[in-house]
Amino acid sequence: MSKNLTEFIKKLSEVYDPDSKDRYVSLYLNKDFNTKFIDRRVRACKSILKGDELKNLSDTMKDISSVLKENTGDNIAIFASHRYDFLEYIPLSVKIGDLLIVDSSPYLRPLARIQDEWESFTLLLINSNYAKIFSVSLGEVEDTKKLSADIINKHKKGGWSQARFNRLRRGAIHAFFSEVKEALRKRSDERIILAGPGQAKLQFVDMLPKNLKDNVVEIVDIDIDDEADLLKESKRLISGREEQKSHEAVRQLKEEILKDGLAAYGVKETLTAVKNGQVELLIIEKDYRPRGWVCENCQVVEEGIHKMCPYCGKKTSEVDVIEEILEFAERTDADVEFTDDEEIANLGHVGAILRFR
Repeated sequence: MSKNLTEFIKKLSEVYDPDSKDRYVSLYLNKDFNTKFIDRRVRACKSILKGDELKNLSDTMKDISSVLKENTGDNIAIFASHRYDFLEYIPLSVKIGDLLIVDSSPYLRPLARIQDEWESFTLLLINSNYAKIFSVSLGEVEDTKKLSADIINKHKKGGWSQARFNRLRRGAIHAFFSEVKEALRKRSDERIILAGPGQAKLQFVDMLPKNLKDNVVEIVDIDIDDEADLLKESKRLISGREEQKSHEAVRQLKEEILKDGLAAYGVKETLTAVKNGQVELLIIEKDYRPRGWVCENCQVVEEGIHKMCPYCGKKTSEVDVIEEILEFAERTDADVEFTDDEEIANLGHVGAILRFR
């Protein structure tokens, strides 16, 4: 994937039109999408919009059509507004649900889910004279690097003494491992999986500096030629770690609540905290989508349904409250964790670990 997903989401989170709720189109499509889906959604939106908003939708869909023609064969997310000369898109290697939303800002939740559930990692397959480094992002290999060394594996009789042979061989392996270590340092993520046969991978781990060694999350024993099986197993391991991480986030939230510490929970309390930039880690129940409302006049967002703002009396608009919370989180560099841990439902479906009170 050519664009950095984290940076892309952050950029989109800063796009917002407080004067109109219907200026931006967010379109998520799988590569095998049915054109009837787009036609149906556009017709539905056009039947509701009027005036400038209706014209903007028509012009924006023309802009989007040009992107789709140039990006056939890709899962893709497109965000556009002809009125503001805004057009951003990102190809995606993972399948997504087809979705078209018209709103006052780009709809980020599907992208945020992908970012959380498909974390990047570095995979190193190694033995004493061969190494291959895989950079994996969104479940796909983005880049590889091969390294090898000509290391003698057998001692010839009548030549060197066994001790000298072993010494030279250890030195050659050490030099090769040093080369691999440098290559790993230049490209590794926060998560590294080491794999290979025998003891070589363990010897390599011992050579790593602390910062890289701390990033090693799994060590896998596997034949050097089993790349396909290794990639499949690596994805399974990373997915399992992500599930553990989401449960750990909920556990930490509960501990903070019990000691009246740095925690907020429930929609209203979490929204207030994220607006104030207090949130370090936002925790969201995966499929929770409550109805909510926003008053563009006084910028109040709350759960439930109110046609008129109870604070200023102005007309309100319906919003996805979780999307509003998520946008504030992305703008303030908070980490985001989606979870299906049932405990989060008991805490109001959304919560946060705070930076400060």
